[in-house]
Amino acid sequence: MYQMIALYLTIFFEFLLALAFAFVYGESKRTSEYGPIQTKGYKIRKYYFFALVATMGIATILTLDDLPYHSAHAKESATTETKVVEVTGLQYYWEMSEDHFTIGDQVEFIVTAGDVTHGFGLYTEDLELVAQTQAMPGYENSVYYTFEEPGTYQILCLEYCSVGHHVMIKEIVVEPKGGVENGE
Repeated sequence: MYQMIALYLTIFFEFLLALAFAFVYGESKRTSEYGPIQTKGYKIRKYYFFALVATMGIATILTLDDLPYHSAHAKESATTETKVVEVTGLQYYWEMSEDHFTIGDQVEFIVTAGDVTHGFGLYTEDLELVAQTQAMPGYENSVYYTFEEPGTYQILCLEYCSVGHHVMIKEIVVEPKGGVENGE
């Protein structure tokens, strides 16, 4: 609901902006003294600016809960235990403290680099990017992901790190709950 209100307010103020531009365009075609037009334009511009800032501020506040970052993680972590996995990017491989998971595992990847900057990208079997962060020497970044589908995921480097960049691949196996079924 708040998104719809924010959308309508944004459209309304964009319409007002278009009207203001149309007014200025129309006034610029007149051959008259620009002093009064300039004074009137400065007044309109001041009010328009404050209205625009207020609208964008309200839209931002109303949509903050819809961000996919920490608030969603806080809600999930209250009901699910988070597995912490340490990941280090090195030329030209990834070191991980764990690489086998089960569906439903919520994982916090703590990512760093041992040499140069790397890009940590977690991909599904269809090579859909589902999580990413930077891997930087001397700094740790955390990225959270909950595995919902079984399969073999891949971690690829998203930051060109030298000539062996293209071989920097690590596979993660996600199994169904209860392990492999039917003796396969």
